[in-house]
Amino acid sequence: MSQEFSLRVIAHVRSDFPSKFGVPRQSGLVDDLESTLVFEPEFRNEDALRGLEGFSHLWLVWVFHQARRREWSPTVRPPRLGGNVRMGVFATRSPFRPNPIALSAIRLAGVERTREWGTVLRLRGADLMDGTPVLDIKPYLPYADCIPDALGGFAAVPAGEALEVAIPPDLLERVPPDRRKSLRGVLAQDPRPHYQEDPDRVYGFGFGGLEVRFSVAGGVLTVREILEGT
Repeated sequence: MSQEFSLRVIAHVRSDFPSKFGVPRQSGLVDDLESTLVFEPEFRNEDALRGLEGFSHLWLVWVFHQARRREWSPTVRPPRLGGNVRMGVFATRSPFRPNPIALSAIRLAGVERTREWGTVLRLRGADLMDGTPVLDIKPYLPYADCIPDALGGFAAVPAGEALEVAIPPDLLERVPPDRRKSLRGVLAQDPRPHYQEDPDRVYGFGFGGLEVRFSVAGGVLTVREILEGT
């Protein structure tokens, strides 16, 4: 029997990524990344957050709002496998699913009152672009949610070694001091699609109001330009 359910967006994420390019492939890979969860007016009720400050991590249930499709495919091409091998959609974390729902374990850096948005959640290490709709928040329970002997299938190990990052000093000066470490962390994870290895190609992505352009050769990612206001 086919069923449909209506879900309500309770919050949106404010982050440094205006598009999905550059966003870490999983949560927790770049712990220095800071973002903010802002509740919708209807859900700006401090009682709903009572006790949350006692947890170090949260599960966020959110929507791949820029990856929705009318039709779904039972198989997808994971970038982890070079983009040429098809795997079952339910064996991957692909955004192209029957329902565009995602789940991320995020570190809670603090619960803070603000004048503009009421009480917000300060997050660390989130793999979410700016404007991501959040459907629910649940506390992470180490005794139940951590399974040390779990198997990871074809994604059992990280995607690859971290790149060495070279940013010329004059370009680094264009990045706010409180964003420099997180930007290096994002670049070290290699934002490129796994199947692209052209050393002459220049890639670019938005980060905190800047446009960062880079190339990769011989395991070294070199920043070529950092443009403001793009």
